[in-house]
Amino acid sequence: MRRASFLRPDFESAGVQMVDEVEPFELMKLRLLNASHQALCYPGRLAGLQFAHEVCTDPLFVEYLLAYMELEATPTLQEVPGIDVQEYRHTLIERFANPQVRDTLARLCAESSDRIPKWVVPVIQDNLAAGRPVDFAAAIVASWARYAQGVDESGNPLEIVDSRKDSVLQAAAAQVQDPLAFVRDRELFGDLVDQDEFVEAYLWALESFRSSGARATLTALLGKLGRPLPTD
Repeated sequence: MRRASFLRPDFESAGVQMVDEVEPFELMKLRLLNASHQALCYPGRLAGLQFAHEVCTDPLFVEYLLAYMELEATPTLQEVPGIDVQEYRHTLIERFANPQVRDTLARLCAESSDRIPKWVVPVIQDNLAAGRPVDFAAAIVASWARYAQGVDESGNPLEIVDSRKDSVLQAAAAQVQDPLAFVRDRELFGDLVDQDEFVEAYLWALESFRSSGARATLTALLGKLGRPLPTD
């Protein structure tokens, strides 16, 4: 019996890039696209916003997201053949800012226990190992810890959707007596609670989110860079 022969579709003609090694591309997606969703959703919800495009048309939030991607996520990536990573970072902001998508921040905030350990914690661990700063990624974790308290900055309730909801809520409540309670879960955060550089950045951000709010926290975080702050 003659075997049927099949020709591979010409994926390249449709703009598909065929590569021998997928890991660099996977890391780029996880640590830039996916982690940036986490970076924007918690501060956005704390500030009372509802959609990703509302966050990504706000100059302050955009500068914060680009700073995270440029200064902390990108240094942990491998070389990505054929990709201009700087252009990709800006393309992501444009995609997030599309009002037609109407991606809700509530959706992006859901199942954080599955997302933060895979997308953000590895960035922190790699940067700590290399002696690089972790201020922005630590602030992402701190914004989740503040979000998990279940109310936004105006006192409106936030629905916590998470497979580990009970333990997340318990850890968030324990922060009143122990500011590090949220990051003591080694299943989620490994040994970050033992890393002085992370702890210092995390505690600063957590206290700022609590006392000053999301916009003031991001403004102060960007101010540490010595860059001109964005204006509306």
